[in-house]
Amino acid sequence: MSESGGAGAVSSGHSVPSGAWWEWLRRGFEEQARSAAVRDPLLSAVEMAWEANPLHRVIPVNWAEVVWALQRLWMREMSDPGRAMQRAVDYNLRSWSAAVESWNAAVSRAWGLPTPEERERRPDRRFSAPEWEHNPYYRMLKETYLLASEYLMREAEETAGEDEEEERRLRFHLRQFVEAMAPVNFLLTNPAALRRVMETGGESLTAGVRNLLEDIRRGRLSMTDMTAFELGKDLAATPGKVVYRSRLIELIQYEPRTEKVHEVPLLWIPPWINKYYILDLRPENSFVRYMLERGFTLFMISWKNPDASMEETTFEDYMNEGPLRAAEVVSEITGSETVNPMGYCIGGTLLAMTLAYLAAGGEGRFGPATFIVSLLDFSDVGDTAVFIDEPQIDFIEQQMMERGYLEGRALYNMFNLLRPTDLIWSSVVNNYLMGQKPPAFDLLYWNSDSTRMARAAHGFYLRNTYLENNLVKPGKVRLGGRPIDLGRISGEVYAVGAEKDHIVPWESAWKISKLTGARVRFVLASSGHVAGIINPPAKGKGRHWVNEKGDAGAFETAEEWRENASEREGSWWTDWARWLAGRCGEKTEPPPTGSEKYPPIEDAPGTYVRERDE
Repeated sequence: MSESGGAGAVSSGHSVPSGAWWEWLRRGFEEQARSAAVRDPLLSAVEMAWEANPLHRVIPVNWAEVVWALQRLWMREMSDPGRAMQRAVDYNLRSWSAAVESWNAAVSRAWGLPTPEERERRPDRRFSAPEWEHNPYYRMLKETYLLASEYLMREAEETAGEDEEEERRLRFHLRQFVEAMAPVNFLLTNPAALRRVMETGGESLTAGVRNLLEDIRRGRLSMTDMTAFELGKDLAATPGKVVYRSRLIELIQYEPRTEKVHEVPLLWIPPWINKYYILDLRPENSFVRYMLERGFTLFMISWKNPDASMEETTFEDYMNEGPLRAAEVVSEITGSETVNPMGYCIGGTLLAMTLAYLAAGGEGRFGPATFIVSLLDFSDVGDTAVFIDEPQIDFIEQQMMERGYLEGRALYNMFNLLRPTDLIWSSVVNNYLMGQKPPAFDLLYWNSDSTRMARAAHGFYLRNTYLENNLVKPGKVRLGGRPIDLGRISGEVYAVGAEKDHIVPWESAWKISKLTGARVRFVLASSGHVAGIINPPAKGKGRHWVNEKGDAGAFETAEEWRENASEREGSWWTDWARWLAGRCGEKTEPPPTGSEKYPPIEDAPGTYVRERDE
């Protein structure tokens, strides 16, 4: 990966001794940083060594980038030796203090005396084994690791330069290093894993090696038991029929679950980078089932998992053969002139572009639209930006030219790196150190069921969104010969963001209220990109924020909107169902399943969703 820019400017209260060897060293570091922009031999060697290691197939950490981040941070430190010396002394004092406290606590427990009070920290599930608290060696190891991690990340913040792109990249890869170096990730420093070795007579080690070899063979880290669920039986099991099939989509019409239904049907547009059944998991957390039980008629797009034969499929094809064609089928089956659409994640991005396309042509076949964790303004995409720049997109496009598509594993690894502790290292510990089978977890099963990306469509999407942010520039993007202007989208919109979303920052999701001409009801859900959205009311968990003062666009910033929002307990699903009920017409008899023109083809979940990226 190529580098750009030099070391960021460092502002501090210490000066470098004039003419001293520190000045010579500082200049040497700066020259090294400039030469690294061409190619650092060390980084090349690290990259080649890691590529030769079979573990790179299951642990997607880019160690060359990690070494670059550590190099860059060290050069910043050495550019101000006085400050570096002071920070080193401070760190060593705190480490010594932590060690003394650990042994004092051990002695106090041995004598039955009260233990010294600990400084408050957020609970860390990685260190839940009792040895991390009661054994002085492990406690000292934990404290040393946490102090070192805190030191590294704080130094990255305090020595930050003006290049925001470089700073984000440096912090991201430092975090990968910090997460990877946790002592729980290594057998000899994981007390729970060592205890299990003793309890199983070494069988856990054998099972762990067996799990590792199987993952290397498959080419990915197993986060869940992929044999635990069957589509159509355990997941994606809500009854329905495939009523339309093209080269790009299957359209599912779900069976009604009430005697009367709202006359205006719903069309759900899921992302094509994932399978649609995130919206239809098990019965108890199925979003589809919940809406059917509230009297809505629901159709779902299930995207084809593209192969090399579909490399010329364009983004316009996704629009024409996706929401536009599906809406025609829905209207023909139900007799409704309008369809209320819902777009999830990049399905929402596609929906917005489709609405702008229709507005440019004076067409209006869709009613009030819903956007769930959807990006339209890509100026702030969180840590995802680390993976999106010109050189990386060039590399992705080269891969797609060779294969005709982008492998699903590439996106799978990228999203896992955004939450490395939860989605990578917890599985490493469970599968390889503890020698246990991956858990049976529906969300992780869906997350592992990745899809490929068609070359032409995905290249268009990446360049016009993440790289150039063209959607916010009226007329910059053209579809079907029509200029796309999000400001021409009118009517009513319901939009949802997630408070801890690591893929679509909620402030970015809120911007739909400023980019369109629609009246927007914005709702902020707690938790993340998936857990904040798939949160059935029956669980009684989570909370959400709403603002009853009217259009979310009336506020200047997302922060101002939140300051004036009120907090509510429970799932946002109930709020959306109420909002939609007043915009989906009166209750009437359910429409037939399919029609003479579009007879049912097969039972849901259909064929396309079963196609695996292996």
